[in-house]
Amino acid sequence: MKIIEVTERTPLLIQQLLEIWERSVRATHLFLSDREIEKIKDYVPQALNEIPHLIVLEAEYPIAFMGIDGQKLEMLFISSEARGKGFGKRLVQYGIKTYSINELAVNEQNPLAKGFYEHMGFQVYKRTENDEQGNPYPLLYMKLD
Repeated sequence: MKIIEVTERTPLLIQQLLEIWERSVRATHLFLSDREIEKIKDYVPQALNEIPHLIVLEAEYPIAFMGIDGQKLEMLFISSEARGKGFGKRLVQYGIKTYSINELAVNEQNPLAKGFYEHMGFQVYKRTENDEQGNPYPLLYMKLD
């Protein structure tokens, strides 16, 4: 396994990351309907292309990725078959060490993610009733202790 900081965002890479995103979301975001996932999926390639720092964990192919803007972790997705194997921890530790990540937001309805980030040393400091698109999915804003 190696961590790669993406410099060239090829259509193939974006497609591979979109597939990881979708499998991960379907496994963890049980509060979203299929229709909502498909609607959000339309915006993921743009987000992947625009995030300032896109970091991929790969074996022969990508298995996980994260996006960082400043010191904020904006996205972290692990392919469903690779979950629970320490890859998320490895990426977050890399982000903390390399980019001084100290903040993130997580869906309140994704308790496994909240627990993971708490395990990594993040604590909730703010809660909103809606997500950043105004949908009725509460967000928890977390900072590194």
